[in-house]
Parts: sequence; C-alpha cells; structure tokens
Amino acid sequence: MKEGKWLFGSPLSGLPYLRKCRVKRASSWDITGGNKDWWEVAPGEEKVLAEIQGPGCIKHIWTTLFSQDPYYLRTALFRAYWDGEDDPSIDSPIGDFFGIGHGIAKHFISLPLTMTTDKGFNCYFPMPFNESGKIVVVNESEFPLGIYFQIDYELYDSPLEDVGYFHAKWRREANPKPVQGGINLTGEENYLILEAKGQGHYVGCILSVHGLAPDWWGEGDDMIFVDDDVWPPSLHGTGTEDYFCAAWGFNREFYGPYHGFPLKGNEDWTGKHSAYRFHIEEPVVFQKYIKVTIEHGHANDRADDLSSVAYWYQKEPHFNFSPMLPVKERIPREG
Repeated sequence: MKEGKWLFGSPLSGLPYLRKCRVKRASSWDITGGNKDWWEVAPGEEKVLAEIQGPGCIKHIWTTLFSQDPYYLRTALFRAYWDGEDDPSIDSPIGDFFGIGHGIAKHFISLPLTMTTDKGFNCYFPMPFNESGKIVVVNESEFPLGIYFQIDYELYDSPLEDVGYFHAKWRREANPKPVQGGINLTGEENYLILEAKGQGHYVGCILSVHGLAPDWWGEGDDMIFVDDDVWPPSLHGTGTEDYFCAAWGFNREFYGPYHGFPLKGNEDWTGKHSAYRFHIEEPVVFQKYIKVTIEHGHANDRADDLSSVAYWYQKEPHFNFSPMLPVKERIPREG
C-alpha cells in the first residue's frame, strides 16, 4: 500500500495491514498534573484547540462542553482550516456539527457522528491535510464556555495524493417563502443544503425542522443537481422521510449507522425535529459543481424553520455558499 493511501472496503478488513505513520493527540489535559482537564473560552474569544503541521489526518474528535448559556450549542462555533486557508472549511455551530440541531444535545449513535449519553460528542470523519490543520472554537455567547477535548491524528512522511479536504457548513432559513400551485419543475424555491464548486463528493447532511404549523412537513422531495444538470436533476427523490431512509413519515425516533431521526417533536409535527443521512456507501460524486436541495413541504408549500449541516469532501479552494449568520439569528426558536 502506497504511503498515505486509504484502503477501500470495511474498516475491519484494513486492520491487519501495517501502516507507517505517527499517531498523536491534542487535548485539554491539565499540564500541571491536576484534574482541571478543560479549557475556558471567554465571551467573544476564538480559541485554537489544535494547530498541526502536516502532512497528516485527523481521525477522531471527542469533546464535551458546559456553559450557563442555554443556547451555547448554537452560540459556540466549531471551525477548521486546512493548509493555511483564510475561510474555514468547517463552519458550524458546535451542536449542529455533531448531529442534532436546535441547540439540543441528545443521545444518538451513527457511524461518523455521536452524542453519546447526551454529552459526549464524537466525530470520526477523516480530515486530511498536507501543510497544516487548525481546529478552532469561537465563543459568541455572553457567558464563558468550558470545553474538554481530544483530537487524535496521524502524521505521514510524504504528502497525501488524490484526497479531498473535509468540509461542513451550517445554514438556516427561519421562514422560507411558501409557494402556491402544487407543482415544482425547477427546484428553484427548494431549501438549499449545499452548493459547492470544484471536484469532490457529498457525503451527507443533518436537517433540522421546527414545525411552525400542524400537519406533516415531510412531503418535500430531495433534488441534487450535479455538474451540468439543468432539469431534471441527476438525483430526484420522492419525499423527505424517503431521503432519510424511512417511509410513511417518522412514527418514532431511531438512529442507525447511516441514517436516523433522533429527535421527534410534537405529535402534530410542530416543534423541533432532526434527521440525518450519510452517503458513506454511495457518495454523490461531482467533477465541477453540486447543488443539494430539498423541498419544504410538497412543492415548497410550507414555511417552517429549517436548518442544516452539509458534509462533503472536495479539492480546494472551496466556495462559501452561505456566510455564517450573526449569533442572534442562530438562536433556536422557542417552543
């Protein structure tokens, strides 16, 4: 196996193959030898958790946080920069990044992301870089933020070839405009999950819905436009719950390796809901462009509060399709 290349197939099948790398960890351990194994991030402070010289790859991130701010999972931002870039490749409120929206921490376990026993946040998406990798937390709350963290990574002797850089991007539309007519043959009014330029592959998303009116909000089709698509898109789905690999609505909370619905709101479909879908086995490959969208209700006939995190790999530079909202516009809606 050439140095820096990943084995295809099951992770278990690759374990017997000996590899040449150095494993290291950045963490918040108490360097005095005591038990204060957390860092404080002051209000308004940007704290660098790890700055690593490559070539290397982050393999696992664990963290847990605490704050007097009831919305700290939305007011704290999680960011990552690869190879000295100025615009972050990961840019998300920290709670949403780890798999559930609305500033809610709740137990679930998937293959790449977990919120173990509500408070132990884990990410297993590999994050390669050649020159440098920097992980940052920004506290935009009025209260201090406490953070425990461990970032496990590998270092290599030679540059990595043919790898995309990991990206994650949060966005929100608090009240997308409903469309009348019941027909959608363009996708122009769909909720936007991802728009990327360059070469790469889309590997999934979380979608969080705050239902603002009774009745089922999940009749929206996913539509993924790839490269030169105009209409119809390369991938056209049949309903929101279908995209998240369920059927006939979501009649309960569930979570699995690749898809789940770990947060269900009220029985009349108002309140806060979150679902995830990871394209681990079938990444959506694009050579120069991708636009991932989903209808908000059938043919976009609903105006709920939608937010999402898209996860993808691509060659740099990346296109910032959705600048981060000010902190006041990130706060979850009550109810």
